Amino acid sequence: MIPFEMNNQTEVTEFIFLGFSNHPNLQGLFFLIFLVIYLTTLLGNTLIITATRVSPALHTPMYYFLSNLSFLDVCYTSTTVPVMLVNFFREKKTISYEGCLSQVFFLVTCAGTECVILAAMAYDRYVAICRPLQYPVLMSVKVCVCLVTGSWLCGLVNSVTHTVLATTLTLCGPNHISHFLCDIPLLLKLSCSDTSLNESVLHVASATIGLSPCLFTAASYTLIISAILRIPSSQGRSKAFSTCASHLTVVVVFYGTANFNYDRPDVGSNLDLDILVSVLFCVVTPMLNPIIYSLRNKEVKGALRKLAGGGVFPGNMRV
Repeated sequence: MIPFEMNNQTEVTEFIFLGFSNHPNLQGLFFLIFLVIYLTTLLGNTLIITATRVSPALHTPMYYFLSNLSFLDVCYTSTTVPVMLVNFFREKKTISYEGCLSQVFFLVTCAGTECVILAAMAYDRYVAICRPLQYPVLMSVKVCVCLVTGSWLCGLVNSVTHTVLATTLTLCGPNHISHFLCDIPLLLKLSCSDTSLNESVLHVASATIGLSPCLFTAASYTLIISAILRIPSSQGRSKAFSTCASHLTVVVVFYGTANFNYDRPDVGSNLDLDILVSVLFCVVTPMLNPIIYSLRNKEVKGALRKLAGGGVFPGNMRV
Protein backbone atom coordinates (compact mmCIF):
# COMPACT_ATOMS: atom_id res chain seq x y z
CA MET A 1 0.00 0.00 0.00
CA ILE A 2 1.44 3.37 -1.01
CA PRO A 3 1.26 5.98 1.77
CA PHE A 4 -0.77 9.03 0.94
CA GLU A 5 1.05 12.32 0.51
CA MET A 6 -0.55 15.75 0.67
CA ASN A 7 -1.76 15.88 -2.87
CA ASN A 8 -5.28 16.90 -3.74
CA GLN A 9 -5.19 14.68 -6.81
CA THR A 10 -4.47 11.50 -4.84
CA GLU A 11 -7.12 9.32 -3.26
CA VAL A 12 -6.77 8.48 0.43
CA THR A 13 -6.06 4.77 0.90
CA GLU A 14 -4.94 4.90 4.53
CA PHE A 15 -4.99 7.19 7.53
CA ILE A 16 -2.23 8.08 9.97
CA PHE A 17 -3.18 8.40 13.63
CA LEU A 18 -1.48 11.23 15.49
CA GLY A 19 -2.77 10.17 18.91
CA PHE A 20 0.02 9.79 21.52
CA SER A 21 2.54 11.07 18.92
CA ASN A 22 3.50 13.91 21.26
CA HIS A 23 5.19 11.41 23.58
CA PRO A 24 7.40 9.09 21.49
CA ASN A 25 9.45 8.01 24.50
CA LEU A 26 6.40 6.79 26.42
CA GLN A 27 5.03 4.35 23.83
CA GLY A 28 6.10 1.30 25.84
CA LEU A 29 4.51 2.66 29.02
CA PHE A 30 1.30 3.51 27.16
CA PHE A 31 1.22 -0.02 25.76
CA LEU A 32 1.46 -1.58 29.23
CA ILE A 33 -1.18 0.75 30.70
CA PHE A 34 -3.72 0.14 27.94
CA LEU A 35 -2.99 -3.58 27.85
CA VAL A 36 -3.79 -3.83 31.56
CA ILE A 37 -6.95 -1.74 31.11
CA TYR A 38 -8.06 -3.85 28.13
CA LEU A 39 -7.46 -7.17 29.89
CA THR A 40 -9.25 -5.87 33.01
CA THR A 41 -12.19 -4.83 30.83
CA LEU A 42 -12.37 -8.23 29.16
CA LEU A 43 -12.05 -10.10 32.46
CA GLY A 44 -14.55 -7.94 34.38
CA ASN A 45 -17.25 -7.94 31.72
CA THR A 46 -16.77 -11.64 30.93
CA LEU A 47 -17.22 -12.44 34.63
CA ILE A 48 -20.41 -10.36 34.73
CA ILE A 49 -21.78 -12.15 31.65
CA THR A 50 -20.89 -15.57 33.06
CA ALA A 51 -22.29 -14.76 36.51
CA THR A 52 -25.61 -13.58 35.09
CA ARG A 53 -25.85 -16.75 33.01
CA VAL A 54 -25.07 -19.32 35.70
CA SER A 55 -26.39 -17.74 38.92
CA PRO A 56 -30.14 -18.28 39.51
CA ALA A 57 -30.23 -15.17 41.73
CA LEU A 58 -29.30 -13.05 38.69
CA HIS A 59 -31.90 -14.44 36.30
CA THR A 60 -33.97 -11.27 36.37
CA PRO A 61 -34.58 -8.53 33.76
CA MET A 62 -32.12 -6.11 35.37
CA TYR A 63 -29.24 -8.57 35.07
CA TYR A 64 -30.35 -9.66 31.62
CA PHE A 65 -29.84 -6.05 30.55
CA LEU A 66 -26.57 -5.93 32.49
CA SER A 67 -25.18 -8.94 30.63
CA ASN A 68 -26.01 -7.24 27.33
CA LEU A 69 -24.34 -4.06 28.57
CA SER A 70 -21.22 -6.04 29.46
CA PHE A 71 -21.18 -7.67 26.02
CA LEU A 72 -21.50 -4.22 24.48
CA ASP A 73 -18.56 -2.95 26.52
CA VAL A 74 -16.40 -5.85 25.35
CA CYS A 75 -17.29 -5.11 21.72
CA TYR A 76 -16.87 -1.37 22.21
CA THR A 77 -13.39 -1.51 23.67
CA SER A 78 -12.29 -4.28 21.28
CA THR A 79 -13.12 -2.01 18.35
CA THR A 80 -10.37 0.48 19.18
CA VAL A 81 -7.89 -0.80 21.78
CA PRO A 82 -6.28 -3.72 19.85
CA VAL A 83 -5.45 -1.41 16.92
CA MET A 84 -4.07 1.14 19.34
CA LEU A 85 -1.91 -1.47 21.08
CA VAL A 86 -0.39 -2.62 17.78
CA ASN A 87 0.29 0.98 16.73
CA PHE A 88 2.36 1.64 19.84
CA PHE A 89 5.07 -0.50 18.22
CA ARG A 90 4.84 1.19 14.83
CA GLU A 91 6.68 4.34 13.87
CA LYS A 92 3.83 5.34 11.55
CA LYS A 93 0.49 4.53 13.17
CA THR A 94 -1.74 3.74 10.21
CA ILE A 95 -5.10 2.21 9.48
CA SER A 96 -6.48 1.36 6.05
CA TYR A 97 -9.47 3.18 4.59
CA GLU A 98 -11.56 0.00 4.87
CA GLY A 99 -10.32 -0.59 8.42
CA CYS A 100 -11.28 2.95 9.37
CA LEU A 101 -14.82 2.53 8.04
CA SER A 102 -15.12 -0.81 9.85
CA GLN A 103 -14.03 0.85 13.08
CA VAL A 104 -16.59 3.61 12.56
CA PHE A 105 -19.33 1.03 11.95
CA PHE A 106 -18.70 -0.98 15.11
CA LEU A 107 -17.96 2.08 17.25
CA VAL A 108 -21.21 3.83 16.29
CA THR A 109 -23.19 0.60 16.62
CA CYS A 110 -21.99 -0.05 20.16
CA ALA A 111 -22.33 3.56 21.30
CA GLY A 112 -25.87 3.92 19.94
CA THR A 113 -26.98 0.56 21.31
CA GLU A 114 -25.56 1.38 24.75
CA CYS A 115 -27.54 4.63 24.88
CA VAL A 116 -30.81 2.79 24.29
CA ILE A 117 -29.91 -0.14 26.58
CA LEU A 118 -29.23 2.25 29.44
CA ALA A 119 -32.66 3.81 28.86
CA ALA A 120 -34.25 0.32 28.90
CA MET A 121 -32.50 -0.38 32.20
CA ALA A 122 -33.87 2.90 33.58
CA TYR A 123 -37.37 1.82 32.54
CA ASP A 124 -36.82 -1.50 34.32
CA ARG A 125 -35.87 0.31 37.54
CA TYR A 126 -38.88 2.64 37.16
CA VAL A 127 -41.30 -0.28 36.87
CA ALA A 128 -39.64 -2.15 39.76
CA ILE A 129 -39.91 0.80 42.16
CA CYS A 130 -42.96 2.74 40.95
CA ARG A 131 -45.15 -0.16 39.70
CA PRO A 132 -43.95 -3.25 41.59
CA LEU A 133 -47.27 -5.12 41.34
CA GLN A 134 -47.22 -4.85 37.54
CA TYR A 135 -43.54 -5.73 37.23
CA PRO A 136 -44.01 -9.40 36.14
CA VAL A 137 -46.26 -8.27 33.28
CA LEU A 138 -44.49 -5.07 32.21
CA MET A 139 -41.06 -6.71 32.34
CA SER A 140 -41.83 -10.18 31.05
CA VAL A 141 -39.26 -12.22 29.14
CA LYS A 142 -40.86 -11.18 25.85
CA VAL A 143 -40.70 -7.49 26.75
CA CYS A 144 -37.05 -7.77 27.81
CA VAL A 145 -36.07 -9.52 24.58
CA CYS A 146 -37.93 -6.90 22.55
CA LEU A 147 -36.21 -4.05 24.41
CA VAL A 148 -32.75 -5.53 23.85
CA THR A 149 -33.47 -6.38 20.22
CA GLY A 150 -34.82 -2.88 19.64
CA SER A 151 -31.70 -1.39 21.23
CA TRP A 152 -29.43 -3.33 18.88
CA LEU A 153 -31.58 -2.43 15.87
CA CYS A 154 -31.42 1.27 16.76
CA GLY A 155 -27.65 1.08 17.01
CA LEU A 156 -27.30 -0.89 13.76
CA VAL A 157 -29.61 1.33 11.70
CA ASN A 158 -27.85 4.43 13.00
CA SER A 159 -24.43 2.95 12.28
CA VAL A 160 -25.28 1.71 8.79
CA THR A 161 -26.65 5.14 7.90
CA HIS A 162 -23.51 6.95 9.05
CA THR A 163 -21.14 4.42 7.50
CA VAL A 164 -22.86 4.50 4.10
CA LEU A 165 -22.83 8.30 4.12
CA ALA A 166 -19.14 8.23 5.09
CA THR A 167 -18.35 6.23 1.94
CA THR A 168 -19.73 9.10 -0.18
CA LEU A 169 -17.19 11.58 1.22
CA THR A 170 -14.36 12.67 -1.03
CA LEU A 171 -11.20 12.45 1.07
CA CYS A 172 -8.40 14.17 -0.79
CA GLY A 173 -6.08 15.12 2.02
CA PRO A 174 -4.51 15.40 4.41
CA ASN A 175 -4.82 11.87 5.74
CA HIS A 176 -3.74 12.64 9.31
CA ILE A 177 -6.28 11.93 12.06
CA SER A 178 -5.52 13.77 15.27
CA HIS A 179 -6.69 10.85 17.36
CA PHE A 180 -6.15 7.15 18.06
CA LEU A 181 -9.42 6.04 16.43
CA CYS A 182 -11.74 6.74 13.50
CA ASP A 183 -15.02 8.53 14.16
CA ILE A 184 -17.58 10.36 12.04
CA PRO A 185 -16.70 13.94 13.13
CA LEU A 186 -13.02 13.23 12.46
CA LEU A 187 -13.72 12.01 8.92
CA LEU A 188 -15.92 15.03 8.20
CA LYS A 189 -12.97 17.28 9.03
CA LEU A 190 -10.86 15.49 6.40
CA SER A 191 -13.45 15.71 3.64
CA CYS A 192 -13.00 18.11 0.73
CA SER A 193 -16.56 17.50 -0.52
CA ASP A 194 -19.89 18.82 0.77
CA THR A 195 -20.63 17.37 4.22
CA SER A 196 -23.94 19.14 4.87
CA LEU A 197 -26.00 15.93 4.53
CA ASN A 198 -23.65 13.99 6.81
CA GLU A 199 -23.76 16.76 9.41
CA SER A 200 -27.56 16.98 9.27
CA VAL A 201 -27.91 13.24 9.76
CA LEU A 202 -25.37 13.39 12.59
CA HIS A 203 -27.41 16.07 14.38
CA VAL A 204 -30.64 14.08 13.93
CA ALA A 205 -28.97 10.91 15.22
CA SER A 206 -27.52 12.77 18.18
CA ALA A 207 -31.02 13.92 19.11
CA THR A 208 -32.76 10.57 18.58
CA ILE A 209 -30.14 8.02 19.66
CA GLY A 210 -28.21 10.19 22.12
CA LEU A 211 -30.38 12.91 23.63
CA SER A 212 -33.76 11.13 23.66
CA PRO A 213 -32.58 8.09 25.69
CA CYS A 214 -30.73 10.47 28.02
CA LEU A 215 -33.89 12.54 28.63
CA PHE A 216 -35.96 9.37 29.06
CA THR A 217 -33.46 8.07 31.62
CA ALA A 218 -33.47 11.40 33.46
CA ALA A 219 -37.29 11.45 33.53
CA SER A 220 -37.37 7.86 34.80
CA TYR A 221 -35.01 8.66 37.65
CA THR A 222 -36.96 11.80 38.51
CA LEU A 223 -40.03 9.61 39.05
CA ILE A 224 -37.97 6.95 40.83
CA ILE A 225 -36.41 9.41 43.28
CA SER A 226 -39.79 11.00 43.88
CA ALA A 227 -41.26 7.58 44.69
CA ILE A 228 -38.33 6.68 46.97
CA LEU A 229 -38.67 9.91 48.94
CA ARG A 230 -42.32 9.04 49.66
CA ILE A 231 -41.32 5.78 51.39
CA PRO A 232 -41.88 6.39 55.12
CA SER A 233 -39.01 4.38 56.60
CA SER A 234 -35.35 5.25 56.07
CA GLN A 235 -34.54 1.55 55.75
CA GLY A 236 -37.09 1.21 52.96
CA ARG A 237 -35.70 4.25 51.15
CA SER A 238 -32.16 2.92 51.47
CA LYS A 239 -33.16 -0.51 50.14
CA ALA A 240 -35.09 0.99 47.21
CA PHE A 241 -32.25 3.32 46.24
CA SER A 242 -29.67 0.52 46.47
CA THR A 243 -31.48 -1.36 43.67
CA CYS A 244 -30.80 1.45 41.19
CA ALA A 245 -27.62 3.07 42.56
CA SER A 246 -25.28 1.03 40.35
CA HIS A 247 -27.19 1.78 37.16
CA LEU A 248 -27.48 5.47 38.03
CA THR A 249 -23.70 5.62 38.58
CA VAL A 250 -23.05 3.95 35.21
CA VAL A 251 -25.45 6.38 33.49
CA VAL A 252 -23.73 9.41 35.02
CA VAL A 253 -20.28 8.12 34.04
CA PHE A 254 -21.36 7.22 30.48
CA TYR A 255 -23.22 10.41 29.63
CA GLY A 256 -20.78 12.59 31.54
CA THR A 257 -17.76 11.35 29.57
CA ALA A 258 -19.75 11.22 26.31
CA ASN A 259 -20.89 14.82 26.70
CA PHE A 260 -17.36 15.98 27.51
CA ASN A 261 -16.00 13.98 24.57
CA TYR A 262 -18.38 15.18 21.84
CA ASP A 263 -19.73 18.54 23.02
CA ARG A 264 -16.54 20.39 23.90
CA PRO A 265 -15.73 23.46 21.77
CA ASP A 266 -12.80 23.08 19.35
CA VAL A 267 -11.43 26.48 20.31
CA GLY A 268 -8.40 26.14 22.55
CA SER A 269 -8.38 22.33 22.49
CA ASN A 270 -5.13 20.42 22.24
CA LEU A 271 -4.24 16.91 21.16
CA ASP A 272 -3.33 15.62 24.64
CA LEU A 273 -6.63 16.81 26.13
CA ASP A 274 -8.64 15.33 23.24
CA ILE A 275 -6.89 12.00 23.70
CA LEU A 276 -7.40 12.00 27.48
CA VAL A 277 -11.13 12.70 27.18
CA SER A 278 -11.60 10.02 24.52
CA VAL A 279 -9.64 7.51 26.58
CA LEU A 280 -12.00 8.14 29.50
CA PHE A 281 -15.04 7.59 27.29
CA CYS A 282 -13.88 4.78 24.97
CA VAL A 283 -11.44 2.85 27.15
CA VAL A 284 -11.91 3.56 30.86
CA THR A 285 -15.72 3.60 31.02
CA PRO A 286 -16.13 0.00 29.72
CA MET A 287 -13.66 -1.08 32.42
CA LEU A 288 -15.52 0.79 35.18
CA ASN A 289 -18.99 -0.63 34.50
CA PRO A 290 -18.38 -4.16 35.88
CA ILE A 291 -16.41 -2.67 38.79
CA ILE A 292 -19.32 -0.36 39.68
CA TYR A 293 -21.84 -3.21 39.58
CA SER A 294 -19.65 -5.62 41.52
CA LEU A 295 -18.79 -3.07 44.23
CA ARG A 296 -22.28 -1.67 44.78
CA ASN A 297 -24.42 -4.75 44.25
CA LYS A 298 -24.65 -7.57 46.79
CA GLU A 299 -26.23 -10.01 44.34
CA VAL A 300 -23.43 -9.58 41.82
CA LYS A 301 -20.75 -9.83 44.49
CA GLY A 302 -22.34 -13.01 45.82
CA ALA A 303 -22.61 -14.53 42.35
CA LEU A 304 -18.97 -13.70 41.58
CA ARG A 305 -17.84 -15.30 44.85
CA LYS A 306 -19.80 -18.47 44.04
CA LEU A 307 -18.49 -18.41 40.49
CA ALA A 308 -14.93 -18.26 41.80
CA GLY A 309 -15.71 -21.23 44.04
CA GLY A 310 -17.58 -23.16 41.36
CA GLY A 311 -20.78 -23.11 43.37
CA VAL A 312 -23.35 -21.96 40.80
CA PHE A 313 -25.26 -23.83 38.14
CA PRO A 314 -27.34 -22.73 35.16
CA GLY A 315 -31.01 -22.02 35.50
CA ASN A 316 -33.85 -20.24 33.69
CA MET A 317 -34.38 -16.50 33.74
CA ARG A 318 -37.18 -15.38 35.99
CA VAL A 319 -39.04 -12.10 36.07
